[in-house]
Amino acid sequence: MADAKQNRIIIAVAGSGKTTRLVNEALSRPDSRILITTYTEANEAEIEKKFIEKNGCVPSNVTLSGWFAFLLQHGVRPYQGCVTETRIAGLHFNQGISAQYTKETSLAHYLNGQNQIYRDKVSKFALKCDGLSKGRVLRRIAGIFDAIFIDEVQDMAGYDLELIELLMDSAAGVLLVGDPRQGTYSTSDSPKYTKFKKSGIVAYFRQLVAARTDTLLDETSLSVNHRCHPALCELSDALFPDFPRSTSSNTDATGHDGIFLVRERDVKAYLRAFAPMQLRYSRSTSVSDDTTVLNFGESKGLTFERVLIYPTKNFVGWLKDGTTELKPDVRAKCYVALTRARSSAGIVIGDNIDVPEIAVWTP
Repeated sequence: MADAKQNRIIIAVAGSGKTTRLVNEALSRPDSRILITTYTEANEAEIEKKFIEKNGCVPSNVTLSGWFAFLLQHGVRPYQGCVTETRIAGLHFNQGISAQYTKETSLAHYLNGQNQIYRDKVSKFALKCDGLSKGRVLRRIAGIFDAIFIDEVQDMAGYDLELIELLMDSAAGVLLVGDPRQGTYSTSDSPKYTKFKKSGIVAYFRQLVAARTDTLLDETSLSVNHRCHPALCELSDALFPDFPRSTSSNTDATGHDGIFLVRERDVKAYLRAFAPMQLRYSRSTSVSDDTTVLNFGESKGLTFERVLIYPTKNFVGWLKDGTTELKPDVRAKCYVALTRARSSAGIVIGDNIDVPEIAVWTP
């Protein structure tokens, strides 16, 4: 970033090279102290792998950290004495909303019986520390890092968004990158900002940028999908009709390209013919034991030449009519599944079901 105080938000599409973009940004600023943080361990490892690929190592001016590790180290512990003298033992990775019937003035609102902080309360606690210390938490962070890059920002939820706004107000420049269509995880189940979770985060960013003069929203520079065949881009884009369309730069021809329906009776033959990665919504889905299988969410960030998708019932309905209601989680995971492949995606379907405009593969 030419201006360290210019905040930027980049909305990416699948296969557009957002990890490469982050790494290149960091490598172009050897004199800046940069934090790159993200929610999942898998994505943190992917960023480290990209640094090693391009630079041989993570440079000394760059700190890689998981989101919760960053919050605990820099948001909670330095000024936790403003709230409590109790030593916070670590993170409690709770599901759902924690301690929802306790008062915010109670320590039990934030910590369990083992003095671990609930995952959906970490940002909230950091904000409380910042308020009670008259802004020292955020000033300290900006004193340590010149720039803060947050990858997979669509995973951020609840009080994380409020904390990110304060980071934008600090002396550090903030770069946020994510693909809201791939909102398969959330850092928090907090009811705060519920309408802005996952794919809804774009509306939040548009609202945020409209109210700020120091923040740019970029929805075009990472809109080219370098991974997927055009047919895969077209179908995956249709899952999110309100978002800008992607374009494909994949012009390779392999002889089996695009999207195909695969009858249940032909699954084994298809696996033998093309060796695709099998993808399913959950472990309750029956698949072939002949080859490897991943859940849709587990495949996020990965690339395969070909995939074979075991769709949910509602996804089949959506394929047939384009109007069947899909829950946000299902919609995002189906988008992830469709955009894992370079060349082709087979979709397993009942022997008597047809989908307009999608060819049926025959052995």
